[in-house]
Amino acid sequence: MSYQDILYEVKDGVARITINRPDKYNAFRHQTAEDLIDAFNKAGWDPDIGVIVLTGVGDKAFCTGGDQSADSHEGSYGGRGTLGMPVEDLHAIIRDIPKPVIARVNGYAIGGGHVLHILCDLSIAADTAIFGQVGPAMGSVDPGFGTAYMARVVGEKKAREIWYLCRRYSAQEALEMGLVNTVVPADQLDEEVDKWCQEIMAKSPTALAIAKRSFNADTEHIRGIGILGFQSVKAYYETEESHEGVTAFQEKRKPDFRKFQPR
Repeated sequence: MSYQDILYEVKDGVARITINRPDKYNAFRHQTAEDLIDAFNKAGWDPDIGVIVLTGVGDKAFCTGGDQSADSHEGSYGGRGTLGMPVEDLHAIIRDIPKPVIARVNGYAIGGGHVLHILCDLSIAADTAIFGQVGPAMGSVDPGFGTAYMARVVGEKKAREIWYLCRRYSAQEALEMGLVNTVVPADQLDEEVDKWCQEIMAKSPTALAIAKRSFNADTEHIRGIGILGFQSVKAYYETEESHEGVTAFQEKRKPDFRKFQPR
């Protein structure tokens, strides 16, 4: 399969999947999600591949979530999946394939892109990387792994802060809260990722697969929560309140959400 929105390469047993939309800060659209799913499926079940690296083209962004410039709203892309984009399938395949997945975070990991790096088994960040969620500031939310699993990673209090306040966090702050495994200077990012990949490649692939599935078993119930939650989010995306977030973004103004406060 030839890909439109990603780059796929294999070297020395390592598959690198790179989101290739630098003009959109590597934000994803429906085609991007489909490309990623196919690439993860191909790499995940290739016996010659031992580890997978997910990253974004350039030095500005890992991934900045759903491409709001491509459509008037995230829920109206028109493809498969509860939200018109196979987000659930993309999240699931990162967890389901038996190979470790490393997020090479080279820049902004925001919104849906932030969720993707959290779902990867390991995250290695450049010291220039920036992390954060934007959902409640944009009339959106991730009701599954992006919230419940994040709380497992950083703790309930910090996860709620990340979602409720929609702040930006430096790579060092991400390291301190447990969002990433290590931080290195940007010009050493590839060297560090390669080092981790080679260490993983020296380990038993069967033991790694069992370990990954064992880790996932503890949080597998979040998949069901997420599927149910996305159905609710679909209905939410059809409301004026949710539309206000995207409209304000496109009009370059602050959204006025308070007028939608239930009374």
